[in-house]
Order: sequence, then structure tokens, then C-alpha cells
Amino acid sequence: MSAVPQVVAPPQPQVVPAPPPPVKISPPKRSRWWWLIGVLVAGAVVAFAVYRAKTSEAVRPTPALAVRTALVQVGNVERATRVAGQTTAIDFSTVMAPSLRGPEARDMILMYVAPPGSWVKKGTLIAKIDAQALADHIDDLGDTIEAAVADVNKRRAEQAIELENLQQTIRVAKSEWDKAKLDYSAAEVRTDVERQLLKLSLDEAEAKYKEQLNDLGQKKISQAAELRVLDLTRERHVRHRDRHKNDLKAFTIYAAMDGLIVMQPLFRGNEMGQFQEGDRVFPGQLFMKVVNTKFMQVEGTVNQAESSDFRIGQEARVHLDAFPNLEFKGKVHSIGALAVGGWRQNYYIRTVPVRVRIEGNDPKLIPDLSASANVLMEHAENKPAVPLAALTQEHGKTVVYVKNGEGFEPREVALGLKSETHAAVLSGLNAGDVVRLN
Repeated sequence: MSAVPQVVAPPQPQVVPAPPPPVKISPPKRSRWWWLIGVLVAGAVVAFAVYRAKTSEAVRPTPALAVRTALVQVGNVERATRVAGQTTAIDFSTVMAPSLRGPEARDMILMYVAPPGSWVKKGTLIAKIDAQALADHIDDLGDTIEAAVADVNKRRAEQAIELENLQQTIRVAKSEWDKAKLDYSAAEVRTDVERQLLKLSLDEAEAKYKEQLNDLGQKKISQAAELRVLDLTRERHVRHRDRHKNDLKAFTIYAAMDGLIVMQPLFRGNEMGQFQEGDRVFPGQLFMKVVNTKFMQVEGTVNQAESSDFRIGQEARVHLDAFPNLEFKGKVHSIGALAVGGWRQNYYIRTVPVRVRIEGNDPKLIPDLSASANVLMEHAENKPAVPLAALTQEHGKTVVYVKNGEGFEPREVALGLKSETHAAVLSGLNAGDVVRLN
């Protein structure tokens, strides 16, 4: 029996079924009623907060209004006008750069100046100007003068020689004239022609001699004039040197009085400063003052409309802006005769200069301090005084509210002199009354 091979089929892959797709479950929808409920709750909370705030403000107690009062007192009421300005010295000495007498213009540099604010005695060195260039020029002028003197002496000797030569020529001419006269004296024995020739020789010799004599006089005049010109040149150099010597003395400046050194302002570039060593000054320029601080004044101006109230001798109280606690008595001692105008837009605003002399002195009272003087115009003594803030106008009358128990009652008053803060009461109030301030 023969074997027959069996054919076996390959295994087939097992098909797995795909899982079903997931089912999407949508969430349940919220209701719109919940949103409306939230809005209503928030509005109620806000309304309750506003109600609580208004209730707390209504319950809060209102503070009582403070009433300011003042006491009527007996005193002096003064009306004063303020003069604003600065302090200046009445007794002072100005120190200026010397006006040079020499013909040349020279730079003047300050080599030394006394410290500003220092006290000096009369005769103390307070300023010195560089004079080295001037001293060198004076030495050169001395050499020039010596040369001029030598020129005069030399020319005088030369003129003496020239004069001697001229006189010798005159003597020769005189001898020739004498010889011609002797020759002419024997003319009788000569022929007519010879006599004429001798006559011509005599006339020629005489004319030559007289001409030489005339030249001698002219020569002396010419030589004298030439010497005078040289002398004038020498004198000119001498005067030139003497002028510079006088300038050299002026370059050293001494104090003319006892006082305080006050330096003048100076623009140095774009800044305001004071003169100091190394600065250049010009002839006649003011750069320093020596002031006596025992005699001071306030220089100021007042409006032209107020100037008619000022009189010489009026009393004043002077205050310094830098030292508010200092007060000085003063008197008006100078009032300007003419009003002056300002600059540019203030040109038409006219002011009158006024000077108030300060009585007394203090180490702090120095020049160039801003100051004010209250000039006393009128005053009322021993009068009840009420503050201006207590006055009011009602129905054309001046009324003051006077304290009466727990309240205030209006009272009409008659007023006298008024100051900047108070008014004198003629009737209607007594000392000790309490008045309300408006």
C-alpha cells in the first residue's frame, strides 16, 4: 500500500470584532434663573451698604463752629506808611581807580585789596594797583631826558663853533674893507679908471662886511631858536615823566577815614560778584567804600501819590529783613524834589526818593541790607482799639457784634483813626468788651 501525503490547510487568522464607538453624554443645561438670582442678590448687598453709610452720617454729631473773638483794649493807634529800600552810609569815603595824568592808556590790575568787611584806620593801606609797567616806563623816560640834555649840550657846542667861524669871516671882511679904504685914499695919483676900480672894490668890501654883520645877528637868533626847541623837547619829556610819577603815587591807596571796608558789585562773566585781587579797573571807576557805620540811613522810594504826606522830621521805625528781631528809631531827613520813573513798562510809574536816618547803631547794621521804615503819619493815644476784622457795615452804619451772655448783639460804633490792623473807637465800645471777629 502506497502512502499518499495529506495536505493540511494553513490556520486562518481569527477576526476580532471592533468595539462599538463610545456614546457621548452631554451635561445637563444650567438654568438661566440662577444668573438672575445672583444679580438680584448683588444689588441688594450694594443697596444695604449705601443705606448704612447714609445712616451713619446722619447719626454722626455735627461739630460746633468756633467763633473767634477779640478783647477791646486801650492803646495807641498809629497810621504809618512803609518805605522799602536798603541801608546806606551817610558818612563814607569812596575809593576809585586813579584818573591817570599820563598820556598813555594803561591797564590797571588790582594787586591788593583790603578784605571786605574788615575795619581799617585812617592811613591804612587798602588797595594797590600793579605799577611795574609804569615804573619801567618812567625809567625809560629818564634815559630819554638824559639824551635830550646831551642833545642840547652838543648842539650848543656846535653852535659856538659855527658862531666863531662866522665871526672869523667877519674879521676877514673887515680887514679887506680897511685895505680897500687905504687903497682908495691914494686915488688922487691914479687914473680915472683905476679910481673907479678902487671905488668898486671899496664898495664891495663894505657891502660884504655889512652882510656878514647882518648874518651874525640872524645866526644868533637862529641858534637861540634851535636851542629853545631842544629845551622844550627836554621839558616835555620831564613833564611827561613827572605826570607818570604822580600816577605812580596814586597807585597806592590809603584809607581816608576810619571805617568798614565795603566792596562794590562787579559783573564777572554772567555772575554778580565783588572786586577782588586780579580784577581790572578803569580810571575813575568806583570799586570800594570806607563807611562809618555809626551814621546809617535807609534809602527808599514811595509812590508819588503818597509823597505829599511826608515831612522832614517825621518819626519812623526801621526793620532789617535779614534780622527781623532788630528795630531802630529813625527820622525822615531827606525827600526828593522830583519824581523819577522806572524802566520799560514801569516808566510811567513815578516814585519819589526818601531817606530815613537811623538813630543808634548795631554791629549787624551794615550797608546794602534790604530794610523798611514805617514812617508815622498820625497817631491817637489812649483810645479803645478794636480790630478791623470786627467791623461790619449794616444799613450804611458801622456795627460791631459785642458778646452778651451766650450770644452777640450788634452795636453801632463811631471810629477815629485807623491803622493797618486796628481802629480807634470814639463811642459805642468800652475797654474790656469782647467783640466777634468776622
